[in-house]
Amino acid sequence: MLRSTVVFSTMTFLSRIAGFVRDWLQASMFGTSAAVSAFVVAYRIPNYLRRIFAEGSFSSAFVPVLSELKQRGDEAALQDFLDHVAGALLGVVIVVTGLGILLAPWIAQLFLLFADESASKIVPLTAQMLRITFPYLAFISMTALAGSVLNTFRHFGLPALTPVLHNLGVIAGMLLLARFFAVPEKALAWGVVLAGALQLLVLWPAMARWGLRPRLKFNLRHEGVRRVFKLMAPTIFSSSVAQVNLLVGTIFASLLVPSAQSWLYYSDRLTELPLGLFGVAIGTVILPQLSRHHADADTAGYSKSLDWGLRMVLLVGMPAALGLALLAEPLTASLFRYGKFVAYDTRMVGYALTAMSVGIPAFMLSKVLLPAFYARQDTRTPMRVAVTTVVANVLMTVAIVTPLYLSGFEAAHAGIAAATALAGVLNAALLWRRLRQQGLYAPEPGWRRWLLRIFAGLVAMTLAVLAVRSAVGDWSALRGWMRWLWLLVAVGAGALAYGAALLALGLRPRHLRH
Repeated sequence: MLRSTVVFSTMTFLSRIAGFVRDWLQASMFGTSAAVSAFVVAYRIPNYLRRIFAEGSFSSAFVPVLSELKQRGDEAALQDFLDHVAGALLGVVIVVTGLGILLAPWIAQLFLLFADESASKIVPLTAQMLRITFPYLAFISMTALAGSVLNTFRHFGLPALTPVLHNLGVIAGMLLLARFFAVPEKALAWGVVLAGALQLLVLWPAMARWGLRPRLKFNLRHEGVRRVFKLMAPTIFSSSVAQVNLLVGTIFASLLVPSAQSWLYYSDRLTELPLGLFGVAIGTVILPQLSRHHADADTAGYSKSLDWGLRMVLLVGMPAALGLALLAEPLTASLFRYGKFVAYDTRMVGYALTAMSVGIPAFMLSKVLLPAFYARQDTRTPMRVAVTTVVANVLMTVAIVTPLYLSGFEAAHAGIAAATALAGVLNAALLWRRLRQQGLYAPEPGWRRWLLRIFAGLVAMTLAVLAVRSAVGDWSALRGWMRWLWLLVAVGAGALAYGAALLALGLRPRHLRH
């Protein structure tokens, strides 16, 4: 599992590098204009649906059933299952895509409901971009099916690498198409569609190398299709609770200045780095493993695998969260402070990133805790937890943002990020509690020592990073290459201090294996 996680994380790291190039180019070309905010909304809506029909709800229901059929060794039944699920998935997402294109003006109005008179001018532009981005849903859903199949058969590298194509597609759209539109930001929307098509063209043929390519058969009454869709229904909230909370934040952000959407978008992009590198990687690797343990009725192996996942997440999630909080403005300045992205934008993104970083360990824990339920084909428990979390997020957003907004605080959008982070903490805590109540997880010995090592490492890391920040002073005042140089120094110093503290307290590579 450690080896598979490293492979997945390495491929994801390459994707994140491409993603930062994309974000840097977007920030320097378009800044945080109202048109960028329109794109953020137009991209976030099909991206949320992606969590349902792609690697979120669908994969969570599909992988355990596929793993069960694989364990039985019945190749004919497995192929028949793939054929019908692929056909049903494609049919459903085509209908959803068509409805999204048809209803785009009303959807845009819903998510910009509270926009003031000047900001409401972006509603028609958002609707136009929605009609462009919605077909992305069909492409990425079929790509996710192919990735789930390959992951189930322990081929993690290519599915983890294909997101690089997503970023390359958006980059190509910006560079090649922007000059052809009266509103250049529309190139971002076309780049998203191109990205989805590129990923599908690469990943779908890869299944044929292992004789697994589905032949599309549409029959919603097929036993396997009904089973997957039945398992999917409760996961719509649970597997995408972070995205639901972001959509809630999107609606509340329309109360604020138009640039608030963009500031939250860039902070969200930065928090996705540790989530993608470690949280998603561990969660993706652990789901087939837990499914096999459940199919074999190996309760001890199930609990040990889950324990390993939780330890790994905290080992990397805690320093990742602290690092983003300590380096929020330096990181934002180094990545985005170019062209139309000004110093004020840097400060506003830094506020949101600091607030959001509180929830990073919890977001990552949820990526491991959710598969623990899905592997047992229990999708109802996470659904109940997710409903509670979303309601709590709405209440916390109102409670935090309202006084900030009424007081005229310029960074009121950071309250939205803080509410999202706290909702993530609640979600992880409730999932962990349910696992313990159901007797599905028994912590292995050594947790107290493990947490003390992490805490000591965090203290050492904080001192090292603050020393570098004190030496640099105002990061935005530095020239571009100097920002990057000092950022690398700060990250390197923090990582070395954290690692040295862990080693000094007895942590060794053998403790990471499973």
